Amino acid sequence: MFIGSTLILDTFAEAFGMRYTRLIVTAFDRYWLDAAVREVTGYASSVIACDAEAGVEQYLDPDQTPDGRPGAAILLFAFSTEALAKAVPNRTGQCLMTCPSTAVYNGLPDAPELIPLGKHIRYFGDGYQKSKKLGEVRYWRIPVMDGEFLAVEKVGVAKGVAGGNIILQGTSQQAALAAARRGSQAVAACQGVIGPFPGGVVRSGSKVGSRYKGLIASTNHAHCPTLRGRVNSELVETANCAYEIVIDGITEDAVAHALATAIRATAGEGVPAIGAGNYGGKLGKYRFHLRELL
Repeated sequence: MFIGSTLILDTFAEAFGMRYTRLIVTAFDRYWLDAAVREVTGYASSVIACDAEAGVEQYLDPDQTPDGRPGAAILLFAFSTEALAKAVPNRTGQCLMTCPSTAVYNGLPDAPELIPLGKHIRYFGDGYQKSKKLGEVRYWRIPVMDGEFLAVEKVGVAKGVAGGNIILQGTSQQAALAAARRGSQAVAACQGVIGPFPGGVVRSGSKVGSRYKGLIASTNHAHCPTLRGRVNSELVETANCAYEIVIDGITEDAVAHALATAIRATAGEGVPAIGAGNYGGKLGKYRFHLRELL
């Protein structure tokens, strides 16, 4: 199967189940909102070494937020509810409460599970914090130097899908970078998904395991152009660079749609092939066959 001159390899992307939460973050204006978003989604590319995978699902207009201010929906993924219960309050306290003018709301009000948020962070108020219940939802008002930091007491947790991916092969780094940017921007416009890596793109794609004891993942040597001739390369003959686009989503359908969107956006001149990363179906239960997606 081809899209223009780009061969879509007959393979599948392997993904796995994770838990996720959705925070609605608001701020005085877009400048401070962006500052908060950069902080809370930092060091959140892969749970191989990070406490969560995080990114912006979408930006929200003032008429879409609880307090009528500019906002963003942030998705955070981890392997368990317990892991999220630790990562989310830590990131909120260190990255959102510290940012001028922000507030945090629950973006999954109907989720089957809840984890504490403001319930933990309130202690920073040193006894001066106050609670306010609106309907069935409790909020905590924590005194800070520009007024109060408002945080919902608990946020919802639901089951999601992580690790959906495509691997694009470029004739040069320049061509591959342009294609990766097209693909990541297309994913960013999709609902219910995030691309947790820098700019939505992975340079250091990985495989399961390593020759070094203690490492659970190591470089995807089959897609490294400098190792061609030393290993069984999966690069096509005209490819000299590869990038991976990884997608986490709230449902299997959301990930499938984003993958198909990324493939169509990425294909084109200078991209001889698009494939995906999998581990023989042994890592996760979700298989996204690229040709079927299209």
